[in-house]
Amino acid sequence: MTDPATLDVTLVDGYVDEPAHFGVPPYISTYPRFTAGALVDAGVPEENVTYHTIDELRDERNKWRDVAQADLMIYLGGMTVPGKYVGGTPAEPDEVRELAWVAEGTSLMGGPVKFGVGEENAGGQATERKDLDFEFVAKGDVEAAAHDLVSNGLEGFGNRMRDVEEVTRWARDGAFVVEQHPNHPDYLICELETSRGCAYRCSFCTEPLYGNPDFRRPESVVSEVDALADRGVKHFRLGRQADLLAYGGDGEAPNPDALRDLYGGIRDVAPDLETLHLDNINPITIVRWPEKSREGLRIIAEHNTPGDTAAFGLESADPVVQEQNDLNVTADECFRAVEIVNEEAGWRPEDGGNANRLPKLLPGINLLHGLHGEREKTFELNKEFLHRVYDADLMLRRVNIRQVMAFDGTEMSSTGAQIADDHKKLFKEYKTEVREEIDNPMLQRVAPAGTLLPDVHLEYHQDGKTFGRQLGTYPLLVAVPGERDLGSVTDIAVTDHGYRSVSGVPAPLDLNAASMDELAALPGLGDQRAGTLVVNRPYESPAEASDALGVELPGFATARAPEGAD
Repeated sequence: MTDPATLDVTLVDGYVDEPAHFGVPPYISTYPRFTAGALVDAGVPEENVTYHTIDELRDERNKWRDVAQADLMIYLGGMTVPGKYVGGTPAEPDEVRELAWVAEGTSLMGGPVKFGVGEENAGGQATERKDLDFEFVAKGDVEAAAHDLVSNGLEGFGNRMRDVEEVTRWARDGAFVVEQHPNHPDYLICELETSRGCAYRCSFCTEPLYGNPDFRRPESVVSEVDALADRGVKHFRLGRQADLLAYGGDGEAPNPDALRDLYGGIRDVAPDLETLHLDNINPITIVRWPEKSREGLRIIAEHNTPGDTAAFGLESADPVVQEQNDLNVTADECFRAVEIVNEEAGWRPEDGGNANRLPKLLPGINLLHGLHGEREKTFELNKEFLHRVYDADLMLRRVNIRQVMAFDGTEMSSTGAQIADDHKKLFKEYKTEVREEIDNPMLQRVAPAGTLLPDVHLEYHQDGKTFGRQLGTYPLLVAVPGERDLGSVTDIAVTDHGYRSVSGVPAPLDLNAASMDELAALPGLGDQRAGTLVVNRPYESPAEASDALGVELPGFATARAPEGAD
């Protein structure tokens, strides 16, 4: 019998993207944290647990020795929702196989990968279940499998789901593993689980495979946040649930008291947190219980940080598609839910007396294509819904358009990717139209010129610009003139808009020190006026510069005395 205290364990994070769970950097999912806690609970010392991301292994081949030499190597990953990622690249199936081949000890694979694997991580494809050459595959919870495998001397385990008492212990005990993430501590956001499972049964979704909603108590989640905050984490997202508004209730109706205990408790144990966002809210909850929902939305907006997004799973505005796929909300109901969120949580917090921040909480719309019953009219009805929202002067934080991935155990498994394949050309044209007709003007409404985006983390260079994002739910991609130091953090003021990104300049912007490109990016200036500003520097105040140009400069402009001046 192998003694757990002697085991060396390596966790490899291949990243996850599920309908109600995200773990691509700068996010870290619950899987590595809960699994690390389960190992410790089974007797493995913390110092014997090594954690690597798949990107680390790509970039530093010497770290593969931790995979090879571990007594137990655990792979955590799986994509059941297709996406495009900036902060990391999810593991492809061939890379996961290589992990199993390299591992000389016992190998265990788990996470949403258990639902199926495609040829690549992309939408519009069918999947199948594969073991990818691992010795063990957790068909239940991988953290429970890891705990039981270690407890049984690496000889096997039963496929079971962990209970709420276990996850309360494991979430707290596994917090230490975040310190091994390459992004720790400044550019890391922890995904928090409040529940798993869903009360509804949409045809394509893997979340109902977890069963009906099973809630963690507020004190369980708060205890986890307390442990993570002790490890230096300041960014959190309540993203691991199908419907946060239904938290602590019967799985469908809102429970404002539970939300108050949850959010208030998080703020108590992490008073210095910098990000507190959420992900999924079911619009049908808002429509069926509007008053309780309004109260819950007010509680969220009171405690969260600006720029938060409630993802709404409309999926399709076509009643034919809705009926054939058991979708639970109509276009009219979703529109009403959008109105209510705008009314209760779409306000902008004041910063220095000016309400120039992103709104506290806005809805986002998920649209999914390739579902049963999809037809050419489906695309038109979706566009009509989005135009209706825009024409009503409402705000959406983002519109997410995807093609279905079909998994065993869901109703879409019989159809697979055939409908998505048949409509690929139509899908591409429609997606472009939405970006041009909705996304760009909506972004100008949500983040008008002058909007302040604090703490933008600069990530990469392209075409003479530096691109970065804030930490949070669906953060805006921001382009800044010039090639700045990557990894640095700066406050940005918005100056212009793309389809799903914005341009900006550092804020406050010193007119006496700013580059030509930065000055030219200011609304109403351009190259000629920027050149005039540079030639006539220095200025004693922005007002002096405005008078000289005959153009009003934005409020985030300053004019500091040049260094060395009297």
